[in-house]
Amino acid sequence: MPKNKISLQLNVEDFLPASDAEKESLTVMRKSVGFWKDGIRRLKKNKIAMVSIFVILLVFILSFVIPQLYPYSYEQQIRGSENLAPMQYSQKELQTIEAGESVFPHVLGTDSLGRDYAVRVMMGSRVSLTVGLVASCIILLIGSLYGSIAGFFGGWVDMIMMRIVDMIYTVPDILIIVLLSVAFDQPLKALSQQPGFQWIQVIGVNLISIFVVFALLYWVGMARIVRSQILILKEQEYVTAARALGASSGHIIRKHLLTNCIGTLIVTTTLQIPSSIFTESFLSFLGLGVAAPMPSLGSLASAALNGLQSYPHRLFAPAIMISVIILSFNLLGDGLRDAFDPKLKD
Repeated sequence: MPKNKISLQLNVEDFLPASDAEKESLTVMRKSVGFWKDGIRRLKKNKIAMVSIFVILLVFILSFVIPQLYPYSYEQQIRGSENLAPMQYSQKELQTIEAGESVFPHVLGTDSLGRDYAVRVMMGSRVSLTVGLVASCIILLIGSLYGSIAGFFGGWVDMIMMRIVDMIYTVPDILIIVLLSVAFDQPLKALSQQPGFQWIQVIGVNLISIFVVFALLYWVGMARIVRSQILILKEQEYVTAARALGASSGHIIRKHLLTNCIGTLIVTTTLQIPSSIFTESFLSFLGLGVAAPMPSLGSLASAALNGLQSYPHRLFAPAIMISVIILSFNLLGDGLRDAFDPKLKD
């Protein structure tokens, strides 16, 4: 219907419903992105975190793959090759080379017993990484279970459980490790003589004591973090709906609460790994780590102090490896926190 330009009459066509084609032209569709895909996308944008992942993978290859292909073992003593400098050959090895045979060089030299130092550093990194990963899993399981129960039930249950946590914070871990090492020494030595328990002789009583201490003491930080998350999540509507449907407390904690804390659990566990590695290295430095001849980065650094002026590379190699591992895991943990923390999303 024609309309006079100076008339106040409304145009009826302006109030007609929009067609499907017009609606589609105005709709901006965005592809649905899940929690994990969104977190990985954000993690890939963090260049420092990606470099840290590459370094960690490289350390894992050096620790678990290269020693299997290396011509020397960590406990092999080569007579006449004591205290060699990096890339140096002994007189016997030089004679072998002159005879036309090939001899693999000692990349980082040898120690006072003629053992190749490079493979010992790689095996020490394997021990430290294994301890860090296993200890972090122990801390994750105990801490998440304890913290979720305290936060979910609240009241006097929460008060008693958190007071236990406060008391555990005051326990000196070094003293407990020494006491456990003394208490476990004879029983574990007797157990190691039984079939199927020879592995106790390889890792040593002290390392088992370290794992026990991690299970007894080091989960309290994880428990507090999980408890704070559960206190917030348990007030959500889906928890109330699950209760109304008759779901048990264990089912709610396992299926509804801990699954929604998965981002926090991943970040906290990743940051716990370098802390566990540093603790193991420190205890091994004090002589409370793995049993000889199995090396650890801490025990290698401790043994290198005796010849620091003559052979400084023996201290620098494990110290640099410890620093690289701890720094890489810390930077990766920061990247995971930025990627999976909902408060930090774009």
